[in-house]
Amino acid sequence: MARTFPRPHRDDWWIAVGGLLGGLLLWALGIHPRDHSDDLVLWHTAWAPLLPLALTAACEPLRRVRPRTGLLFGTLMLVLDTVTLGSVVTVVLYTDLMYAAVLYGTPASARRIPWIAGMLTVLGGVVPAGLWHDPQGLLIGLGIGVVALAPATTGALVRGHRDAAEAARLRAEQTALLAEMDRAQAVTAERARVARELHDMVANHLSAIAIHSTAALSLDDAKTTREALAVIRENSVAGLAEMRRLIGILRDRSGDRQPAASPTLAGLGALVGTARSNGLDVTLDAGHGEVPAPVELAAYRIVQESLTNALKHAAEGRVRVVLRRHGGLLDIRVTSPYQPGDTPRAPGSGAGLTGMRERAALLGGTFEAGPRDGLWAVRAALPLTEGDSA
Repeated sequence: MARTFPRPHRDDWWIAVGGLLGGLLLWALGIHPRDHSDDLVLWHTAWAPLLPLALTAACEPLRRVRPRTGLLFGTLMLVLDTVTLGSVVTVVLYTDLMYAAVLYGTPASARRIPWIAGMLTVLGGVVPAGLWHDPQGLLIGLGIGVVALAPATTGALVRGHRDAAEAARLRAEQTALLAEMDRAQAVTAERARVARELHDMVANHLSAIAIHSTAALSLDDAKTTREALAVIRENSVAGLAEMRRLIGILRDRSGDRQPAASPTLAGLGALVGTARSNGLDVTLDAGHGEVPAPVELAAYRIVQESLTNALKHAAEGRVRVVLRRHGGLLDIRVTSPYQPGDTPRAPGSGAGLTGMRERAALLGGTFEAGPRDGLWAVRAALPLTEGDSA
């Protein structure tokens, strides 16, 4: 594969052409910085200044793509120009090459070139003045400073501002990217929270409705049908109330209402009573005392979902709900009879277990659920600290 080189910038070609034409105009008018009597002039031919002028102009297209190469050849041409009658344009083009070498060169070049130019300026002024014992020797150093140090310093300053602007732009892009990532994570977390709330609020009532409607359809008994319809109506009304509350929370733009503020552990008795009316044999043993509101909500929802799962999947037998406070943890245990292979009385998606696990994880607690000693056991340990129960 052939190696490709960057093409010179169009503006650099214009600089080269403009400089060459300007130098030719001054040469045609006979305007030179030196005359034939100058001791430095070793090449007195009239056209001699044109050679360094043309070659320096030819280095201009390299000012961005090969800045060090352009500066090297430009320096050689400047030295050659000093032994001819000279051209002001050659000097001007060289200062541009020096400026470009610092601005567009490598970081190492941008650091070294100003230092080298500064040392040459000092030496160019001090050494001739010391050798000739003439203060006018300092003018040589001044000339080197104008031709080399000034454009190199200017290039370093411009490069510093450019790098600072680029760094600021990158920081702004990174900040915008992080903000977008935070926004996406916040949206995802909010969607997960709403999904948990919706599931926990409605799943229990809909499961009871599904189970009792199945019973009403399968049994040809008027009393049983009336009882089933009564349970269905009760759960329908309760489910609608929960749905209205959730919709109200979602539509409230003030941000003052939080789903986490509603259920409390004081409502476990009513929750267990509802489970009993739905046909479960439930006992409640709650010795938790005062707990923070986020932990209270998470514990309530875990018990609620556990009872819902028991209603859908549990075999005949007693369901036990136990809450105990052990040191800095609230321990929650819900056990229900379990028969592997039994067909659930209402369909499930597994979202309930996922929601309980997420609630425990958001508080820094632990959660586990599975068969144990012929029972289906749900256990959660929640730290008694403030947190986001979401």
